[in-house]
Formats: sequence, C-alpha cells, structure tokens
Amino acid sequence: MAIVVFEDDKLDRLYPVSVGRLGYTITCGGFRLIDWLQELQQPIHGVVRPHLTELQACDFAGLAAPPPDRDPLLMVNARLAPSRKTYALLTRILNDGRPGVVRNGADTVIALVSPEIRSQSPLPITREGIPAWLQSLRVADLSDLDATPPMFDYPHDIIRYNQTSIGESLAYRLERGVYREIAEGVFAAEGASFGLHCVTNTKKGPILLDEHAMVGPFCYLSGPAYLGKHARINEHSAIKDGVALGHTTKIGGEVEASVVEAYSNKQHHGFLGHSYLGSWINLGAGTCNSDLKNTYGVVKMEYRGEQVATGMQFVGCMIGDYAKTAINTGIFTGKTIGTCSMVYGFVTTNVPSFVNYARLFGQVTELTPEVMVATQQRMFLRRKVTQRPCDIQLLHAMYELTRHERQLAGEPLSL
Repeated sequence: MAIVVFEDDKLDRLYPVSVGRLGYTITCGGFRLIDWLQELQQPIHGVVRPHLTELQACDFAGLAAPPPDRDPLLMVNARLAPSRKTYALLTRILNDGRPGVVRNGADTVIALVSPEIRSQSPLPITREGIPAWLQSLRVADLSDLDATPPMFDYPHDIIRYNQTSIGESLAYRLERGVYREIAEGVFAAEGASFGLHCVTNTKKGPILLDEHAMVGPFCYLSGPAYLGKHARINEHSAIKDGVALGHTTKIGGEVEASVVEAYSNKQHHGFLGHSYLGSWINLGAGTCNSDLKNTYGVVKMEYRGEQVATGMQFVGCMIGDYAKTAINTGIFTGKTIGTCSMVYGFVTTNVPSFVNYARLFGQVTELTPEVMVATQQRMFLRRKVTQRPCDIQLLHAMYELTRHERQLAGEPLSL
C-alpha cells in the first residue's frame, strides 16, 4: 500500500494561504493533513503544483518520489480538512480494503485504487491528470462508511473546521503523547513551562503545551488551545476559545479562535480573532483586526473577485506567508492580505501580494522579489534558520504567480 496526496486545481481558491504553501501542510486543529497521513504508517508520495516541487523535495524528500507501479494506492486530496475524524475515515478505508471512492459533491476526496484498476488505467503523475483520472474510474462509492469528509473550499473554512476539530485533536495528542497535568485541564510536554499567576478555563476543552512551549506570568488561557513546540506566550496575554499555534511562534495581546503557523510573531498588545496567519508573519504593536460586522450579519468574503458567503458571523483576516503589519494597523472584517506584503494604517480592502499597502496615505507600491529575498535572509538568521535555494526560488515564483493582482487602478473602497 502507498498513499498519494495530490493537489487539485481548486487549491488555488485557498489564496492567499496556498500561494507558497503545500496544500497538505495547512494547520487546522493543531494538525496538518500530512501529520495524520504519517500516522497511517504507509509510504507517502506527493503530487503538487510545479512551483512547489522544489520546496517539497527539500522539506519532504520522501514524498517527491513517484509511487510504485504495482501497489494499491490510497489517493487523498490535499484539501481534505485534517481532523481526528478524517484520520478515522482513512483508517476505516484501509482496513475495509474495498476499492472505491469518497466524494464531496463533484470533488474526489479519497480513493482506494487496486493494482488491477491501475493496470487497466495507468495513473498520470500530474496535478492536472489525477482528478480527471479519478473521476473516470468505475469503482464503488464508499459512502456506506459514513464518509462525507469536510474539505477546504476557501480560506475561511480553515477557521470553521479548526473550531470543530481542535477538541478531538487535542484529545488524540493526550492519548498518544507524554504530558503531565500541571493544572486542571492543562497539560505540558517535556520542557514546557507555565508562568506564575495565570488563570485558566478548561470547561470547553484542554490546554496543551507541547515541548518547550512557554507561558509567561499573568496570562489568561481558555481551552481548547494548542501551543506548539517552542511557542512563547508573553506576559499579560489572553489566549481564548480554539487557538492553534505552530512551533516557534511568539504571541502577545489577545488571540481568539485563530490559527497561527510556524515562525510567526504577534508579540505585542492588540486583538487577533477568527483569523489565519501563515508562516514568517510579523504583526506590529497595536495591530488589531475585526472579526464581527457592526450589523452582526453573516460575513461575506471576496477572493480574487469572487464574492463568497461564508455562513459565519465571526470571520477575521486571512494573511499569507511573509506579510508584515506596521504599528497600530487596523484590519477590517473579512479581509485578505497577500503574501510578502507590508501593510500600514487601515486595511479597508483586500491587499495584493508583494506590495507596500498604505491606502490611508494614498500609497500602494510594488515590492520586488529581491527585497523579499533580503528580508527573508535577515528573518531566517534571527531564528537560526538557513536560507536555501528552494526558499529563494519560491519567493520569485510567488511574485510571478501574483503579478496580476497588482493592477490596482480604480480599485473601489470596500468596507
């Protein structure tokens, strides 16, 4: 048995989250899809967008090889929302052993393909070819396995499913890991520390500190919450109601129901709610976002010109990798900030990638990839991370992929 996790053409709708991120590395509930796939203990192979093949080869060397010719394959869409229920479904399909497919609407989410089927119809190892190949297979529908798995159709779905999955995901970590209970409902792994005079509320779920995570004094934490390895919570912070922090993050102020990927900083006072932050982001002191409309209505998002009704009352901001905000930046409800952008003042519209955005002062200017390569090198040095050729290649690729966004003439004010 081998697993093939593949990106389909709809992954582009997850902009700005997906521009420079492998689809199976999006965090939700404190887990990435790749984490759950690795729990299945089978060889894994990844089929990703061309501009990410070099990154995959660097970060997940084993996934870059093509799958064996004669093995049965478990095909998994990279937009599958990672959760304990997802893992349970994948386990049931493997144990059941029947060739078949699981679909969500028109999308093929999971398929178990036998060697016989592969011999009749060879697998195309391309991002474009796999979805069409799966649609063409005449195999059983596995809906009898209670299978309607959620998928990421748009970035706000990450926040939606983070809220519904984080409790069970933390329970799984507690069952499989080694943690000590340091307060009622608060669990710490080796090397984690908890400051003096902190107040916790674990009625809705546990609070889990992974290895060497640190909480400063005088903090308030309300579960469920996951603090990744080497995450740091500064003194006088409030972490509330479904927060998942990646490794080596630094957090201060108030954070509610949000996902923060590895190496991102929100060190200072300010509010972040119902939002997604990619990696290597820095929010300046006093940066706040709105996650609720003044009308208390359902939030509508705009993704690359497409108007999308979220069905959610609370939606904050979706920020791509390497973005930065200046001090006292204010981000309006339901806005996206593109990758590698620098933001100042009030964010009343979506922000393209690779721009200096200061609409409050009448200025939006382009950032070159060379500026971001130099900035990335300085950031990496601060965290003792080596800048690799694949990191530089990715910045240039993201710049080209988002070039069309920077046509700003006549852009309307959107409140």
